[in-house]
Amino acid sequence: MQTINTILHPTDFSSSSPFALELARNYEARLILLHVVPRLPRPAGCEDAIVLRELESSQMDLRAYREEMRASLDHLPLPGLAMPVVRRLEEGDVAPTIMRVAKESGCDLIVMGTHGRTAAGRRLMGSVAEKVARHAPCSVVTVKAPLVARENAHEPTNEEIAVIL
Repeated sequence: MQTINTILHPTDFSSSSPFALELARNYEARLILLHVVPRLPRPAGCEDAIVLRELESSQMDLRAYREEMRASLDHLPLPGLAMPVVRRLEEGDVAPTIMRVAKESGCDLIVMGTHGRTAAGRRLMGSVAEKVARHAPCSVVTVKAPLVARENAHEPTNEEIAVIL
């Protein structure tokens, strides 16, 4: 059986966190919580005054979003975890950033949520979980997020967990 010393949990603050936490507890593994803030695309024609004002406004919105995500990451409860936890906020393209952090941190496992889109949805929007599962430097566990948000977090069922090696 593979030794798991470090688990990376890229989070969008959905219900996959309890599963990552439970794995970290069971394996007594270091847990790295990661939230990736996507970069804003730079619009063409940036010399236009209207475009520059919109870009400036977007950057202020992004700054506020970063601060909100930092607070969410810092206050994400991790009850009963004895091992060290690292909370990272990164900016960039989401899937490549997750894989970079996993490689830099020497992660043995990535635990991440997936929204369970259909094949057509993945073609249209792409799937971060799918990209990470295909190209990650380590094993990946994906936890399907429930369709409807539930008041109380639950332990994922076997049907909600797909292990991709």
